[in-house]
Amino acid sequence: MPTIIKDRKVVFSEYDLIMPECADFRARRVILPLGVFLENKSDLSYRRDLGLWLEAGEDIEEIENCVDNFAVIALNFPSFGDGRAYSSANILRRKYSYTGELRAVGDVRRDQIEQMSRCGFDAFAVNEEQDLQSIIAALTVFTYNYQTSIDRPQPLFRLR
Repeated sequence: MPTIIKDRKVVFSEYDLIMPECADFRARRVILPLGVFLENKSDLSYRRDLGLWLEAGEDIEEIENCVDNFAVIALNFPSFGDGRAYSSANILRRKYSYTGELRAVGDVRRDQIEQMSRCGFDAFAVNEEQDLQSIIAALTVFTYNYQTSIDRPQPLFRLR
């Protein structure tokens, strides 16, 4: 079981990522790649114990009508400079009202954690070389933000 940060705590993930080449969609508590889910959608539509893995370039609109089927949606950051998953997270939370676990995976670094949280991520799979407690601390560095976000819907001027 991989270690992740979820809800500002270090926990073991209940879900395992299944790679496309060895996808056994009959397994329980797995995170399936989007392609595997779409190929087997009719067989999987009744399940509520699945997670979904989206690559940065994949179209979030493909799951618009079934986001509530997934307990976990993992959005991949293929590199530090690729921010497409931020937009996908925002769409999932605001437009599709997704309330399940939204996990950042891939090249996830401490410097990005606070912004990821503001876009709606509540879980982070970071590489094992990073200091997990330092990453958790990064979530509380900023106490106020000028603009609204998923985690702080009230702008600073409304607090006055």
